[in-house]
Amino acid sequence: MYFGCVGAGTDGGEAYSDTSFSADGTGEAVARVTVDCDACAWDTTGTEAVVLAVTLDDRAPVHLPVVRRGDAEYRILLGRIGRGRHTATVRVDPELTPASLRAPGTASFAIEVDQIAAGSATYQAISLAPFVYARPDTVGKFTDVPLLMWYEVERTDRGTRYRYSVIFSNEDGGTPADRLMATWGRTTDIEYVYSVEVDANGAILNEDMQGPKHEILPFKGKREGRHPLLWVSTENNMVLDHGTTSVRYAPAPALVNLDGVSREVVMDANPWTYEVMAKELAREGKIVADAPQGQGTIPDPRRFVFLEACGEAGTNAITASVNVGGAWHSSDRGVAEYRIVRDGCFRAAIPLPASAGTRDVSGIRFEAHAREDRAAGTSRITRLNRVFSLDERFAPGPSIAQWEGSAALTPGGTPLDIPVR
Repeated sequence: MYFGCVGAGTDGGEAYSDTSFSADGTGEAVARVTVDCDACAWDTTGTEAVVLAVTLDDRAPVHLPVVRRGDAEYRILLGRIGRGRHTATVRVDPELTPASLRAPGTASFAIEVDQIAAGSATYQAISLAPFVYARPDTVGKFTDVPLLMWYEVERTDRGTRYRYSVIFSNEDGGTPADRLMATWGRTTDIEYVYSVEVDANGAILNEDMQGPKHEILPFKGKREGRHPLLWVSTENNMVLDHGTTSVRYAPAPALVNLDGVSREVVMDANPWTYEVMAKELAREGKIVADAPQGQGTIPDPRRFVFLEACGEAGTNAITASVNVGGAWHSSDRGVAEYRIVRDGCFRAAIPLPASAGTRDVSGIRFEAHAREDRAAGTSRITRLNRVFSLDERFAPGPSIAQWEGSAALTPGGTPLDIPVR
């Protein structure tokens, strides 16, 4: 891994930062862009974010919305590099940045580049990661922005499969905010976007993407180097291998192991994503004090208890509840469609009374419910991984409960009660 030296200057009055570096051979370039923008306010219309354009040599830019106020670092893919000298440059994109944030000095930024040499442990996964183009109706609107990308590795009979997922700041279509909190424990949109199987020599054997209506489609599109090019094509952030927009994002993917945990642990490891989530909800008018379930709005996310458990719903639906002052508060809040109907590790979030906090939670309960479209069966809870709330800065706090065992649940039967001490 090598680093470039950072420079800064102005070009016709436009501020920029650049770095030049030499590559000894084939590799991938990953930029570390450090930005300080106190005026950026993701929750305020007209001052949402400075949008940076990051270029490598003479290639098309990768765009970086500065979704975090203050000093922060972002890692983005720049793409394939060959032997020789290269220059990476970052500057403000005036067409995508709100007029109020275009003044010189509004944001300070610098860029450094890490080189990942061919043959290194992470090279193949980085070199095959997708570039994601913006959905047309999000360009210039600061909505449904890709915040993070991660990948998982699976050994196959023929080689290795890499599976890439993206955390978007929200979804404008599909599931409403209150249902997202009840059944997923967040209002970000987490989507698998692309996977690829390669043999021992790195040759591509098979590849697919998650298209509209969650259909898994073969990827047959264009590449930049070995990077597939994907276009977000639906309001719930499904992708296709063709599109019309030129604004593109490329968060550098991190390796994640999800054995025994939910996908939301990626957010926990990057707690700033909860703040971006909450601020986008606020700007879009989706946070309402004492919001009732079923109306698409939610109370302040800091009023929620978030929990992660693992098990099997089977043919039933599952609800999670917390006990506060002797009263049980359920994740579905009386709406049957807001129950959990998937197996594996899952998240749910439950709003507490306005004056309560995790310190007031005395128990956790899981119950099974019959579904209209399925014959009732047996569900099972095997683990409660963590229970937490968000602090004043929307960062996850410490867990207040944990449990492991094997509890069978049937509709109308005895619930699983876990005390919180």
